[in-house]
Amino acid sequence: MTLRRDLPPGDSTKPRAAVSPSRLAFLRLATRSVRARSRDRSVSTDIALYPVTSLSSAPSSTIRLKSTTIIPTMPATVAQILAPCADNPELVERIASRTVEPSITILEPNPEWPQRFEEVKERIQKALGAFILEIAHTGSTSVPGLPAKDIIDVDLTLKDVTDEASYVKPLEAAGFRFILREPAWHQHRFFVENWPKAYHVNLHVWGSDSPEAARHLIFRDWLRKTPADLELYAKVKREAAEQTAVAGDSMMDYTQRKDNTIHEILGRAFRDLGYIE
Repeated sequence: MTLRRDLPPGDSTKPRAAVSPSRLAFLRLATRSVRARSRDRSVSTDIALYPVTSLSSAPSSTIRLKSTTIIPTMPATVAQILAPCADNPELVERIASRTVEPSITILEPNPEWPQRFEEVKERIQKALGAFILEIAHTGSTSVPGLPAKDIIDVDLTLKDVTDEASYVKPLEAAGFRFILREPAWHQHRFFVENWPKAYHVNLHVWGSDSPEAARHLIFRDWLRKTPADLELYAKVKREAAEQTAVAGDSMMDYTQRKDNTIHEILGRAFRDLGYIE
């Protein structure tokens, strides 16, 4: 399968006239920054890198991007959102480890999850203020009606994620533990909740141009509006958790058992957005 990054004849650096204002508004929202894949086996991931080859079973088919143009205010291009990212575990820099490992147990939707996110969001806002571009609730607890592990996933987008002096100590003072630095993976930084007896929080920090952050929001918003895929994903999550428990495997093994379904669902979301045909 070939990924076409060249534009069809007549395309330019402007958005297509056929794209409605409402669609452009949705694209801007969906692609503003935000659960990330990590080599830390204690990190659960709803979104893994998107392999183009999973979009179709026909090896000779061609996927043509409808546009590789940057839509105004959109931090990542369509091509960047679709492109795979090289995975090099040797470049992961471990800063610390979790003090408590979260359980790989799928719970029924908890009405407290949205409020927990708001509490975390408020703490981050007080800690970082004007450095923040976006704070988003992502992962399964952000989707109403979706069973999930009891972990609040948060994507924090900053003006400059490499400027650790501006945010690491304030976040640590606010109760977060700095776990990983991944310069080769969209400059990802990973923190967890570090308060005794608190609920689990995965805090992912990104720069303004992170395509992974955009994928998180696209996946979340698609599940929120697509009951069939929400039910499919819920079924796969329960099966993956059960298989992982029986085998005595890790959180990363649980995540990998969901990958094919995640890629399948993302394919439908990308088509709905007009990213692929």
